[in-house]
Amino acid sequence: MGDQGRTIAAAGAFSVHYGEGMLKGVNPHNAARFAAPGGIPINSNHPVFVYGHLAIYAANMANLLAIAPLAATPAGWENLFKNGVECRDDKLATIYPSLETVSKNYLGGYRHILDAVANASDETLNKPNPMGGRMTEMLPTIGAAVNFLLTGHPMSHLGQLSAWRRAMGLGSAF
Repeated sequence: MGDQGRTIAAAGAFSVHYGEGMLKGVNPHNAARFAAPGGIPINSNHPVFVYGHLAIYAANMANLLAIAPLAATPAGWENLFKNGVECRDDKLATIYPSLETVSKNYLGGYRHILDAVANASDETLNKPNPMGGRMTEMLPTIGAAVNFLLTGHPMSHLGQLSAWRRAMGLGSAF
């Protein structure tokens, strides 16, 4: 266990706590819908998409840390939620899994990673990031990649969720 892992886990725990809090007051029946203040839909990421997108990265982090993921990424989720896929307004509730399913997958997977990274050695976290390409250029070590995937990446998407909440007439989650 190293200092670096405990530091990453502390910041990651804040991010997970924020993600859990953002569920407050969200109606599961419209969680896969675009916000439409004044009747005009806003094409931006809704809660189901945000949590589903984040959930698929738990397996990536487990791979970086050379541990088993808490659970396999559910079939079809990569095509629904991977980087570059457009979020869709699920008017008929036929495109996406439920809010409960995606949020449980996200929270469970990330808590599993928090435990693993808190106990990771500095030696492990200082190894080169094997992701390749731009991700390795920007985040050269496993520790840097896991830190980003646990903190910066979720917080940027949870910011989208915060804006969705306000457009849906929900107040602050905190």
